[in-house]
Amino acid sequence: MTHEEVSFTVPLLENDHKDVLGSKIEDLDPNSAHHTNTSASTVNVFRTCFNGLNALSGVGILSIPYALASGGWLSLVLLFAIATAAFYAGLLIQRCMDADPRIRTYPDIGERAFGNKGRVIATVVMYIELYLVATGFLILEGDNLQNLLPDVEFEVAGVTVGGQKGFIIIVALIILPTVWLDNLNLLSYVSASGVLASAVILGSVIWTGAFEGIGFQHKGTLINWGGIPTAVSLYAFCYCSHPVFPTLYTSMKKRHQFSNVLVLCFVLCTICYTSMAIFGYLMFGSDVQSQITLNLPTDKLSARVAIYTTLVNPISKYALMVTPIVNATKAWIRYPCDKRVVNLFVGTTLVISTLLVALAVPFFGSLMSLVGAFLSITASVMLPCIFYLKISGTYQRFNGEFIAVSLIILMSVAVAIFGTYTSVLDMIGKL
Repeated sequence: MTHEEVSFTVPLLENDHKDVLGSKIEDLDPNSAHHTNTSASTVNVFRTCFNGLNALSGVGILSIPYALASGGWLSLVLLFAIATAAFYAGLLIQRCMDADPRIRTYPDIGERAFGNKGRVIATVVMYIELYLVATGFLILEGDNLQNLLPDVEFEVAGVTVGGQKGFIIIVALIILPTVWLDNLNLLSYVSASGVLASAVILGSVIWTGAFEGIGFQHKGTLINWGGIPTAVSLYAFCYCSHPVFPTLYTSMKKRHQFSNVLVLCFVLCTICYTSMAIFGYLMFGSDVQSQITLNLPTDKLSARVAIYTTLVNPISKYALMVTPIVNATKAWIRYPCDKRVVNLFVGTTLVISTLLVALAVPFFGSLMSLVGAFLSITASVMLPCIFYLKISGTYQRFNGEFIAVSLIILMSVAVAIFGTYTSVLDMIGKL
């Protein structure tokens, strides 16, 4: 989310009077009253498309040129395959919800399919993904700030801290107060700029290549078999918004048009991702880094626009990402403590833990590859297919639909296994 982000990176804007974060948190919170009708069902098709585009537009756009460089030109076929499978999984989520009107959230689908175990699996996968993406935000901030200020070092208690790790610590301290906030409405609206941010970054990168002396001369390689697992994992990370889809669906006035919304959102986002991948690869070839902003010349205005846009969004989105985890953790704490104290303790502990992970494994590309392979493909493709087979009873009938869904499940399992193995191996090699 969703996937987006959401992805897990943006809230939903259901109506002008409702807390825009409420539906997102409820969608991810297993302790919510999920069998109650919380949606006003007043969102038109245009706003649903906007919400869907925000969910699908996330930091994945920064890494997709690196993904293409890892797999070679022919790996674009796999990008389209992942996009198609993710789109179909979105349709299956819609069918699952149509089968039982009591289903309101993504964990509800898991519960409808496999009882409480299904709900727990769906919820745990989402929470781990949220946690690791929030950690990735800290690494992203550290990388780009170091790129802007390469000669900066920090001295803490007589210990010299390198630029990237020092910036990661500073960003964590800046973000910490936002996690303590009770009302995240302002951050919700800021972070709902996923579409605009993606457009600005894409436009700035293309402008830099066309008019700032970089050009598009690199030919690249046709295919790199060793990099295919990394490429597919990062492609999957771009489509990790499915846990948000139930909220989008239940908020619509005309739910029968949800499939059209999915078509539009996936087509536009895939065009955006493909454009960034192609232009970025043509600009920097095999030298493209895990975030394309790290390749941009920092003395050019267009490059600075892309970098500053990249820096602003994660700071506003971090609190939104971890809020569902904070709420769930607070619900598990049974001690008779002041709620404010509990909120401060849980929020601070969560930020410190993500900071420690970011300092221990400060490799954005490898971490997002792990998220894409192990979590995004699971939450956005594998689980929706499995849940649908169980809820619809299709698993009892050997027909074309059963074969198609089974093949998608097998593909997602292969991505999960090989992608996770490759990303973990890559991280270990960099330590």
